[in-house]
Amino acid sequence: MIPFNVPPYCGKEDEYVLQAIHSHKICGDGAFTKKCHEWLVQRTGAARALLTTSGSHALDMAALLCALEPGDEVIMPSYTFSSTANAFVLAGAVPVFVDIRPDTMNIDENRIEEAITPKTKVICVMHYAGVACEMDAILPMARRHGLKVVEDAAQGVMASYKGKALGAIGDYGCYSFHESKNYSMGEGGAILLRTDDPRAEVIREKGTNRARFLRGQVDKYTWEDLGSSYLPSELNAAYLYAQLEMAEQINAARLHCWDLYRQMLTPLAEAGRIELPVIPDGCVHNAHMFYIKARDLDERTELIAWLKAHGVGSVFHYVPLHSAAAGLRFGRFHGEDKYTTRESQRLLRLPMYYGLTDAEVETAANAVAAFYARARS
Repeated sequence: MIPFNVPPYCGKEDEYVLQAIHSHKICGDGAFTKKCHEWLVQRTGAARALLTTSGSHALDMAALLCALEPGDEVIMPSYTFSSTANAFVLAGAVPVFVDIRPDTMNIDENRIEEAITPKTKVICVMHYAGVACEMDAILPMARRHGLKVVEDAAQGVMASYKGKALGAIGDYGCYSFHESKNYSMGEGGAILLRTDDPRAEVIREKGTNRARFLRGQVDKYTWEDLGSSYLPSELNAAYLYAQLEMAEQINAARLHCWDLYRQMLTPLAEAGRIELPVIPDGCVHNAHMFYIKARDLDERTELIAWLKAHGVGSVFHYVPLHSAAAGLRFGRFHGEDKYTTRESQRLLRLPMYYGLTDAEVETAANAVAAFYARARS
C-alpha cells in the first residue's frame, strides 16, 4: 500500500533531540528554538518569528493580536480547516465566509469587498496547497478599509508570491509543522510578524513578561495581558530544525514528484476526464499536495475506493465550514456559494510526502488512468 502521507524524517532528528535532552533545557526557547526562529526570519524576511505548539495556536495568537471585540467580523474562505475559523470565534468574532476561486481553491478576492461591513476588522486568507492568494488585490483593499490581514499559511512554508514568502506578506502569518506538512515537529507551528509587536511574546508566555525577565530587562515577571502556553517543547524544535537544515532538498524532492504527477496525468486532463492544479503567474508553490478533480462527488467516491483497492492511499479534503454545524452556529456565508461546495466535492488528494519514489508516483498515476480507462470502456 502506498500511504497517503509519511511524516518527514531526514536523519539528524534523533541526534538533535538527544542534544536537547542533554542540554537540560527541554521546555522551550532553548538553542534549537532560537535556531528555528533565525531560519524562519532569514527565509521569510519577517520582522520576527515565534514557534508555537501548533498552527492552530499560531492562529489563536494572531486573533488575539488583532484585538478583536465581541461581534467583530472576520472575512475568510469557507473552504479551509476549522482552525482558521476557531481562532477568531474564540476571540469573540463572527466568521463571514465568501466563495472561492475554482482554479486555485483560494478565497475569491473579488468577493471580499462586498462582504465588508462596519463590523469587519480582519481579512483572513488561506493559501491552499501552498499556492498564494491574490495578495496584490487583497492588501490594498485591506488598507482602504483599515483592516488587518492574517495569512493562514499552514501549507505555505517555502512558497512565495511575487518574490515574497507566504506568511510574511500580511500583518500576521501562521505556519503549521504538523506531521502532515512539508516540515514537521509532530505538532507545532509558528507565527510570523510583519512588525515586531511586543505583545506577541507576552501572549505566547501565558500573558506574562517572562521573556523580558529572562533577557534581564526586568527584575521580575508578572501577568500583563491575555495569553496561554503557546511555547513548544525544545524536543519538538530540535526535531524540526533537522528538517529546516534540509529544506531545499525536501522542497526539490517534493516538486520533482509533483511535476511527475502532472506529466503523467496531463493526457487525462487534456481529454477532459480530470482537472489538475493551477499555479498562477507570480506564485511559486512548494508541492504541499497534488490533487485532481473528478467530475462530481459520486465519481470521486468511486475513484477513492478504486485507488484503495489498488494499493494507493487517497483522501478528499475539507467539508466547507459554512455547511458544518459550528459554521452555521458561529458564522455566516456572504454572497453566492457558486464554487465552494461544488469544487470541494470533486477534489481528491494523491500521495505526497518526502521519500515518495518515482515508482510510487507512477503506480498512483497509472491507477488513476486505469480507473478512467475502465470507465470509458
